[in-house]
Amino acid sequence: MAIPVTTFAGKRVAVFGLGGSGLASASALLAGGADVVACDDDAQSVAKANAAGIPTADLRTADWSKIAALVLAPGVPLTHPSPHWVVELARNAGVAVIGDIELFCRERARIAPDAPFVAITGTNGKSTTTALIAHLAASAGMDAQIGGNIGTAILSLAPPRASHVRPLRVHVIECSSYQIDLAPSLDPSIGILINLSEDHLDRHGTMERYAAVKERLVAGVPRQGTAIVGVDDEWCSAIAVRLARSGKRVVRISVRRELSNGLYVAHERIMQATGTRPSPVAELSGIGSLRGRHNAQNAACAAAAALALGLEPAAIQAGLRSFPGLAHRMEEVGRRGRVLLVNDSKATNADSAAQALACFSDIFWIAGGKPKTGGIDSLRSFFPRIRKAYLIGEAAEEFAATLAADVPHEIDGSLDKALAAAARDAEASASPEPVVLLSPACASFDQYRNFEVRGDAFRDLVRALPGVTSANS
Repeated sequence: MAIPVTTFAGKRVAVFGLGGSGLASASALLAGGADVVACDDDAQSVAKANAAGIPTADLRTADWSKIAALVLAPGVPLTHPSPHWVVELARNAGVAVIGDIELFCRERARIAPDAPFVAITGTNGKSTTTALIAHLAASAGMDAQIGGNIGTAILSLAPPRASHVRPLRVHVIECSSYQIDLAPSLDPSIGILINLSEDHLDRHGTMERYAAVKERLVAGVPRQGTAIVGVDDEWCSAIAVRLARSGKRVVRISVRRELSNGLYVAHERIMQATGTRPSPVAELSGIGSLRGRHNAQNAACAAAAALALGLEPAAIQAGLRSFPGLAHRMEEVGRRGRVLLVNDSKATNADSAAQALACFSDIFWIAGGKPKTGGIDSLRSFFPRIRKAYLIGEAAEEFAATLAADVPHEIDGSLDKALAAAARDAEASASPEPVVLLSPACASFDQYRNFEVRGDAFRDLVRALPGVTSANS
């Protein structure tokens, strides 16, 4: 089942970028009666679209005066470092540039404006929070449709439907800053901004611009909806204040301090404060898939969304305990004797790696890849936890210079060599609980197509090591 987009019926729509979301967008527009012309810089992608029955043409020679909108894949440069040529053509012709999230929002507004729609963004924790909300909703008997940046294109999901229809269908959608940038009508009934830190500045130019794009997701929540905002960083804290002043219902989230109004985590317990005596929502102790302060923040955000969807604390607790966790995010791949081997390939920046480093005390750390702004200098407070670092990819020399004499390290270049060395050293260490941790603090694009491919490679390499057993055995 997919979502036919009827809001452009009878109109000509250009689609550029024919990966998963682009193909889904083109198909949804065609199903809704639009006149679609699709394009991509990659000839193989064009051939794939043609094989799927999607009309293609070179948009450089198109008559843009007859095009109602350009639907752009989120990975295509919109502003920085410079707009893609197709964006320039559209803007010069006064054609709106939008994405698949925008198509969903317009269709939802037309067919089921009261349909529950949970949208999640933030620098770190988006995928875990998205998966956890969908898991809580499904565990409570709802029809949870999960997609967006987490993997499944939003227009490939079942269509929104009115809230009186049972089981309640709720769309739980992870939104990247790229997708928000292309969704001017974004209006989730429940919007979540988990946290903000420096990331994707090559796309947005400045931290201010990046934060402003992220803010649009929660700013779009209608007054009868709920904006959930983590307030443990200054950017989000200021956003929460602005939202409250604008008259929106704001639920603040903290894992660092008690709140007088909102949800906070204290002693591994999610508490809800509403101006009176705080009441417990759920316990996090003993839930391996939600280990660490960062996952406590994710869980608190998910619990706030679940409460807004009408779930009771008992149902939330049951759902949290049965949550299996995500691949590539603190994924316990296996054990080799005393050594735990953990795949945290999704840690593509220093802040995300910090969350993993904070969970363990005796770490044999595999890091590196395509470096991001700021490097790993912000991780110095975690250096005492690292017994040795094994550096790979383009960032190896830079990371070695930062670690210097503070952390023993070696440059291995490739993941297979780094894992072999880390596993050997961890097994020979005197540590009672050594952990081999892949948490790269880098993008993967120098050696792997994406973090999933990198994580899959790590998992395969771990399972090929002699003596490795399941992490849960």
